Amino acid sequence: MKFTAYIMDVLIDSVYPARITIADGIFKEIVPIHITEETKIDVDGVLLPGFIDAHIHIESSMMTPAQFAKIAVRHGTTSVVCDPHEIANVRGIDGIEFMIDNASTVPFNFYFAAPSCVPATSFETSGAILDSEDIEYLLQKPEMVALAEMMNFPGVINGDEEVLKKLEIARKYNKPIDGHAPLVSGRYLDKYVEQGIVTDHECSNFQEAIEKKQKGMKIMVRDGSSAKNMEALFDFSERIDHYKNQDTFGIIPNEVLSRRLHSPIFDFIVSDDKNPKDLIRGHLNKSVKKA
Repeated sequence: MKFTAYIMDVLIDSVYPARITIADGIFKEIVPIHITEETKIDVDGVLLPGFIDAHIHIESSMMTPAQFAKIAVRHGTTSVVCDPHEIANVRGIDGIEFMIDNASTVPFNFYFAAPSCVPATSFETSGAILDSEDIEYLLQKPEMVALAEMMNFPGVINGDEEVLKKLEIARKYNKPIDGHAPLVSGRYLDKYVEQGIVTDHECSNFQEAIEKKQKGMKIMVRDGSSAKNMEALFDFSERIDHYKNQDTFGIIPNEVLSRRLHSPIFDFIVSDDKNPKDLIRGHLNKSVKKA
């Protein structure tokens, strides 16, 4: 199928007319065209990429993946990276495989991350336990694109054997490792990052975000139903011209702060969780407007 439309290029912030070719459900070609009096644009409005929620727990929406997709796509979301650790805490691998099977019934891009901490702590009574052997089984599935948030940061820092084995397996299969390290700083953060953990969605203040970014992590700005960190991370109403942590003191150019969302400090906006009421009202489209 071929048609013409105006394309929004989000990489260079421009809109241009183009001829688009789609085959087998994939955009095969996008060719810029010149507008003349004879040119007919087939599509109203502007064609632009869909939103990708890089960290979400679908179970928090109280919906199956298929039902979640029906609502999220209305708000421009076409892809999610989901961590099914909530259903895993109840039904283990059977629950995860149910989520994968259900997600496959709709034309929506569901990518899954293997839950790394089931249960989240040893103090919980859970319906299942996922050990390193289970993680290896899951990471061999084509739907699994990452090891989900490593919430057991004390285990990483203190060298817990089972925790480190899970991280080693993720590296073995060349899977990214998501982080979860609220307020972890200094040499403890160094030990955490040394294990190949590449993201964090738990930053609650600018100082925390800049240290983690400085040490190589990708910063996810969370704007969910339960936890909302965007306001704190994007609030530059008070002049901030320095940052500090346990190890260092640095200067931040004020013009960098003024760019806010366009600053290279922040890499993603994510939900983490969306309850049904909030999801019906908006998803990442609403968060981007807020930003």
